[in-house]
Amino acid sequence: MATLQLPVRGPFSLASSARFLEDFVPARHRGSPDGVLRLAFPVEGTGAAVGVAVRQDRDGAVLADVSGPLAERLPAQLARILSLDVDGSGFGAVRVADPVVDELATRYPGLRPVCFFSPYEAACWAVLAQRTSMVAAAAVKERIARSHGDRRQVDGQDLWGFPAAAHLRGVVDELPVPDVKRERLRALAEAALEGRLDADRLRALPVREALAEVRELPGMGSFSAELVVVRGAGAPDVFPVTEPRLHAAMAVLYGLEAPTVADLASVAERWAPYRSWVSVLIRAFSSGSMRAPARPVPRTAAVG
Repeated sequence: MATLQLPVRGPFSLASSARFLEDFVPARHRGSPDGVLRLAFPVEGTGAAVGVAVRQDRDGAVLADVSGPLAERLPAQLARILSLDVDGSGFGAVRVADPVVDELATRYPGLRPVCFFSPYEAACWAVLAQRTSMVAAAAVKERIARSHGDRRQVDGQDLWGFPAAAHLRGVVDELPVPDVKRERLRALAEAALEGRLDADRLRALPVREALAEVRELPGMGSFSAELVVVRGAGAPDVFPVTEPRLHAAMAVLYGLEAPTVADLASVAERWAPYRSWVSVLIRAFSSGSMRAPARPVPRTAAVG
């Protein structure tokens, strides 16, 4: 077993991220009372699965114990999954500029987005979740992983990674989903093998181009494309324009009446270059009750 130390620049709390993910069923990340985040997933570019136990020590260092092949791309992929590939040292300036963000960051200290293991897996989740509940889709995704993914033991626990693209393409006709989803999953597996869902490639493109390319894939609408680019490739500075729950929470937090998406995007400009991160803070707020933050939000935070 090898141990990796992942760089941390700026505030980060593994505990905050794990607590948020416990309510995010489809991600299949699991925290535990001992503060360890245990994961299993295929390494991009290899298809080989690894098991990883991630922990954060008292000094803030993030360490990952890896069982399985220590592939060259694994450290970068794991850092991206935890949003540790982004320098967060400038986030304090965003907090100063926006009292709403400051309040949320105080409420959820060190919370960063925790992403899907790859854009390919995020795209597959988007297809599985179409026309069904998230709970039902998560159950199907788990069945696929257990039937066709690789099993890894992490701290004595059995975990199954979602099947890599090459394997999924070969077993797609056996999947417990309707024919239309099988065909879309087959196309996504082929796109991944062609490099069209490579995280580094998507992150290197301007956001609009990356979203447009993902929308060209079968079953990928605007909502799914944002999921793939933001929660799959880990793009840190995207304001989601297709998430009504996020928009409703923003209206509450900023004291806005019937704001347009353009109004909300204007508010989000002050979050740059961390618009994806702030969106996750707001989702954390809205996943509880739609109540006001612990301290009153200054009216200067609102548009105008």
